[in-house]
Amino acid sequence: MSPDNRLPQFATPAGRRLTPEMVAAFNEAGVLILEGFASAAACDAVRTRALELVDAFDPAEVRSVFSTTDQEQLNDRYFIESGDKIRFFLERDAFDAAGRLRGRKEDCLNKMGHAMHDLDPVFDRFSHGPELAEIASGLGNTSPAIIQSMYIFKPPRIGGEVVCHQDSTYIYTEPESCLGFWFALEDATVENGCMYFIPGQHRGPLKQRNYRVGEFKLKTEVVDTSPWPEHLKVPAEAKKGTLVVFDGRAPHMSGPNRSDRSRHAYTLHVIDRRCHYPAANWLQRSPDLPLRGFVEAA
Repeated sequence: MSPDNRLPQFATPAGRRLTPEMVAAFNEAGVLILEGFASAAACDAVRTRALELVDAFDPAEVRSVFSTTDQEQLNDRYFIESGDKIRFFLERDAFDAAGRLRGRKEDCLNKMGHAMHDLDPVFDRFSHGPELAEIASGLGNTSPAIIQSMYIFKPPRIGGEVVCHQDSTYIYTEPESCLGFWFALEDATVENGCMYFIPGQHRGPLKQRNYRVGEFKLKTEVVDTSPWPEHLKVPAEAKKGTLVVFDGRAPHMSGPNRSDRSRHAYTLHVIDRRCHYPAANWLQRSPDLPLRGFVEAA
């Protein structure tokens, strides 16, 4: 990493082929930032499609809240059954005292998930292609399968905090193989709630394990009680079109968005299909919607 302790950041290489320096930086920090990976037009197409899907969503029918602080989703059937669907999750502060949404739907949503990459043609095009396969292969995953997609709204003024966590807690394989592919669809800054990482801590233990303890009930078990050295966190500010790739054990977080600007982002989580995916994992899919890699047709 650079002397000022920034996260490893590079211009996207030609052909999306990672250089030995990039791979070494990823292995050292657990995260790699690639500027200019997606075009502005591609980002805008995904954002436009997301808002079209939001327009068709009726929040009066389902008021499912996603919060990493309150963990309300652990007993939420609507959430637990979303692995092969497109569903909407509101911010904890989305409602006023009378139970009405505080603003436009897109300004009250936490996220949309978890299978847009398979169920919607616009998200499908953005999520699949040889460029992403090349990145995964460069980081050692030659048999990738996209297990979930998330559209993160991080709305202005009420965008919720995301506490420090590791994605392998929730997307667990044996051996562990989770990789996160996070795309900035708008500029992400400290002011509007960008992500933070603690570089190098991916080489430590997996601190928590989330799993099913009933048909519609989840539990998060603490495996390691040692605290995160959050004083070492580094912001991952990202311009629109940037791709942030990170290891499943890389601890990351984001602060609340109290600014007047949203911070839309799109995330794919990828596992290695050569690894065992336990039936106790929260996220399960119907056999009618099998996992695909980056270059497999629907």
